[in-house]
Amino acid sequence: MTPLLVLALFTVFIAVDYFLNRRKAMATVPVEAPQAAPAHLGGDYVDGFLTPERVSYHPGHSWLMRERKNVVRVGADEFAAALAGKVEKIELPKAGQWIRQGQKIVTFYRDGQKTDMVSPTEGEVLETNVEVLVNPSILRQDPYGKGWMVTVHVPDEESTGRNLVPKGLVRQWMRESVERLYARQPALAGAVAADGGRPAEDLLAALPDAGWKEVTGEFFLTA
Repeated sequence: MTPLLVLALFTVFIAVDYFLNRRKAMATVPVEAPQAAPAHLGGDYVDGFLTPERVSYHPGHSWLMRERKNVVRVGADEFAAALAGKVEKIELPKAGQWIRQGQKIVTFYRDGQKTDMVSPTEGEVLETNVEVLVNPSILRQDPYGKGWMVTVHVPDEESTGRNLVPKGLVRQWMRESVERLYARQPALAGAVAADGGRPAEDLLAALPDAGWKEVTGEFFLTA
């Protein structure tokens, strides 16, 4: 056998071995499944309502989350967003305005009525969420994300936390809110359970006599 023929056969053997091993590797290495998107802010659900752990809550169902030193982001929790439902307009304080904890800072408009929500913190408004003003439905779709309302410069972070719901009592507080709502409007229990235990998009829509302004005002502490 000539050296040229030997070299040719050797080249063929290498090529065959390469393709066989490559095919084997492709058959044995599992295809990596796409990773699920991480849960926004973590947290879990209380009686069907999303209640992120990293968020601090005011008894009036507004929330705040620390962004950096002396700056917090403020919004309405999912319970509040479901009660407010399909609002037509939202009014927010303007940048530079000083807001106080427990005082009205947000106004929701619906069917010729309006209801207010109180601030969970005190400080100067840095930024207003223009997107939620243009499209109020974002509040219900993503209350802890795109549905945020304002960012606030908080000079005294320690004093702000004194009137918020203690972390260890958040689940109990939310559960009591839901139970109080059911006791007030028993038909709403079915509305919350209508989608596998998740609240309906607009809790009070199916109950025209429920009194939207009255019910929201009671839970938002503005009645």
